[in-house]
Amino acid sequence: MKIACVQMDIAFGKPELNFSKIENYIEEGAMAGADVIVFPEMWNTAYALKHLGKLADKNGERTKQLLTSFAKKYNLNIVGGSVATKRDNQFFNTMYVANRFGQIVAEYDKAHLFKLMDEHLFMEPGSKINVFDLDDVTCGGIICYDLRFPEWIRTHTLKGANIMFIPAEWPQKRIDHWQLLLQARAIENQCFIVAVNRVGSDPNNVFNGHSMVIAPWGQVLLSGETREGIYYVNLDLEEVARVRKTIPVYQDRRTELYEI
Repeated sequence: MKIACVQMDIAFGKPELNFSKIENYIEEGAMAGADVIVFPEMWNTAYALKHLGKLADKNGERTKQLLTSFAKKYNLNIVGGSVATKRDNQFFNTMYVANRFGQIVAEYDKAHLFKLMDEHLFMEPGSKINVFDLDDVTCGGIICYDLRFPEWIRTHTLKGANIMFIPAEWPQKRIDHWQLLLQARAIENQCFIVAVNRVGSDPNNVFNGHSMVIAPWGQVLLSGETREGIYYVNLDLEEVARVRKTIPVYQDRRTELYEI
């Protein structure tokens, strides 16, 4: 499976510009033969939270229309990072996933809202797991701060996820946490991690990319890049089964000890 990670700079509070960039990146990834293209968190607005009333995508309609039409047109799967959405006068940080047939196969609202960036003051948390299939591969998706909750990722891999997609706007000043946590999550869950972080800045933060793709043994297949662009990685999907057979942590779990 060829993965295209779009490490983009997001225009603060300018959906029109960001939608245009997304279209161009999808076309570029398709021309390179990607099977899955992945975008960062909140790519339609960035963290322009005070202006969500004007900027958020109502019911996600514009985002869903773009993802489904382009996925079908170019015959590729799109993990749409996440966008700011508005539903029933509430705002959410929402991930949409479209398969290569132009169908929305996943819709997920970020479960853990990040107080240091004031998400909890403007948005509502989601409460549903996010497991879906792309090209007959079971995948999962979470968003940014969700990464700090290992039990949430384990919940997805217990449901069969072989790849975890993690879009983010993870600030430069804590980028060492990002890198260490991503590698730990891949190793402890014996799955691929595909994590796409933005570059650029907003009025309050600087973002320096370091999007990462990590194999189930913990090998870093992609890391360290700080420039805007698309980065490609090929995944050997049979590696998940090999690793889980070698060290059968799922069989060796003692769940009776884990309940508090």
